[in-house]
Amino acid sequence: MTVSNQVTFPPATTLLLDMDGVLAEVSKSYRASVVKTCHSFGAKSVTFDTISECKAKGGCNNDWVLSKDLIELDPNGQKDITLDEVIERFEEFYQGDGNNKGLCELETLIPSMATMEELKKRCGAKTAIVTGRPRKDCDTFLKLHKLDHMFDVCVCMEDGPPKPDPFPVAKALELLGVKPSKEVIMVGDTPDDIRSAIANGCRGVGVATPESAELSKEEGRAHDTCMLSMAMKECGADIVLEPGFASLVDMFPAN
Repeated sequence: MTVSNQVTFPPATTLLLDMDGVLAEVSKSYRASVVKTCHSFGAKSVTFDTISECKAKGGCNNDWVLSKDLIELDPNGQKDITLDEVIERFEEFYQGDGNNKGLCELETLIPSMATMEELKKRCGAKTAIVTGRPRKDCDTFLKLHKLDHMFDVCVCMEDGPPKPDPFPVAKALELLGVKPSKEVIMVGDTPDDIRSAIANGCRGVGVATPESAELSKEEGRAHDTCMLSMAMKECGADIVLEPGFASLVDMFPAN
């Protein structure tokens, strides 16, 4: 398979997928929960752009921790809060409470089911989710969108250090019984995903999020010119695909 940088790779056999921004459209759920949590603790300067800037820099795979950090960085943010307090507030927004529906209900599936089914057909059992989500949130999304039968392996927040640490990708491959190689593709929407893949000797393939691709389109730019896409390419992504990653299918040989 030859991509835009003219580097030739062996046919891919194993697929690792991040969830947020790759499978799940989360601008109205996780990202909105970060903003609402920060604002509720006085950090009114935090915006969606703030979150994108942090994600582009890397090291922000845990949205609970990111929320606390942003609150403390804001001059008007509450300074004496604990992570547990931030998590509780965040979960009230994301999961909902007795009076309000959770923002999690606004999540949608980005790729088509046809794309997912063809990828599963070509990869067989060599597919895994590698996400920073809590396991219950990961399982809920997969079941809701009828994807749970496609993934026997899910590496989640509780399993160990988050990306960009090499651990999540390494753990997924261990559970799949696959050795790290260029036949493994890790698809993500942030530099952390790409760095974790490359640290294991695997390929990192980026995908633009729907909201960033739409903004690029409105401004007359290519989908892979947004801040996150450029950051992924700078840290070694082979290519940055359009939202829904339909062309990813071509990187895996047909059975």
